[in-house]
Amino acid sequence: MKNTVLYFCLSLLLFSCSKRVVQTEPVTKNQKYPKNIILMIGDGMGLAQISAGLYSNGNHLNFERFTEIGLHKSYSGNNLITDSAAGATAFSCGCKSYNGAIGVKLDSTTCKTIMESLKEKGLTTGLLVTCSITHATPACFYAHQPSRALDENIASDLVKSDVDFFIGGGKKFFDRRSTDDRNLVQELKNKAYIIQDYFQDDLTKENFDATKKYGFFTADDSPLPSTQGRDYEINVVDKSLNYLNTRGNKNGFFYMIEGSQIDWGGHAANSDWIISEVKNFDATIGKVLDFAKKDGNTLVIVTADHETGGYAILEGSKTGSIIGGFADKGKPNSKSLNHTGSLIPVFAYGPGAENFRGIYENTAIFDKIKSLTINK
Repeated sequence: MKNTVLYFCLSLLLFSCSKRVVQTEPVTKNQKYPKNIILMIGDGMGLAQISAGLYSNGNHLNFERFTEIGLHKSYSGNNLITDSAAGATAFSCGCKSYNGAIGVKLDSTTCKTIMESLKEKGLTTGLLVTCSITHATPACFYAHQPSRALDENIASDLVKSDVDFFIGGGKKFFDRRSTDDRNLVQELKNKAYIIQDYFQDDLTKENFDATKKYGFFTADDSPLPSTQGRDYEINVVDKSLNYLNTRGNKNGFFYMIEGSQIDWGGHAANSDWIISEVKNFDATIGKVLDFAKKDGNTLVIVTADHETGGYAILEGSKTGSIIGGFADKGKPNSKSLNHTGSLIPVFAYGPGAENFRGIYENTAIFDKIKSLTINK
């Protein structure tokens, strides 16, 4: 009898998760519409991670500059605990999919991404990440694959995507492939991209030409942690914003920026890693907000796909000296940990920011952006 009841309950959960969830209010009558959209994702970043970053940074972060705050429900289409692939697919396509899905629905059919739709509408598009450019989160905005593990297939999708600008690791998936003999770096160059290696070229000295498309590889596989000197996301964001804004001209741009390694610190149960990555992400947020404030036509949305590690700030912590605890009985730096199902904060600034108040499904991030851009 107990097994029958359990099976029935699980069936109801999976049935409810298989539905297309739309939960967003229509935009207001006097809505101001943004020209540019910047979506920033702190992978694995919950409230405790933000709090630890704040208390380790003189009790201040750029997060405090946001005017509107909400919460989203992060569960995926087949699990209460999402992974980054299903989480990013919810943001990019507006549908709940299975863990591991890259831009596909529960039945593995392709779903059109917000970046693809905005590209068709004439917006310039960009991606800036601190992981491989083929990693789950960025991949969901341009690729359509049944599994996040298919890095080389995802890399092929990037070549087809016609994204204007990208920065991230994973060069080996483009020019030293195990599944075929293609050189995707050369294919990108053949499509008029300027391709460079950040670990060989100083991007801070690069003058971005708005008539050209760019791709910058920051590592053969995964970029270094910020504690080992990685700071390209902070150094390049100003130039990239100016480039996208100029290239976007009257149509505007869509830019997805991910602070990828907050999640990695959680998986490693390493509080120092989490805090350093949150602070780097926040420094990038500060530059983005400076741009948005000056521009006046840019909507900035900052959120996370999920929380990682069941992270908490433990007793004995002080401002500037945080003792991080994780889900394993609160022991600091205890073991490698996984994602949790906590509600995730959403921060918004700029035209349309008021639409991100409240509590809603993670798919509503897509719905709200679509209402403010494609359906305006």
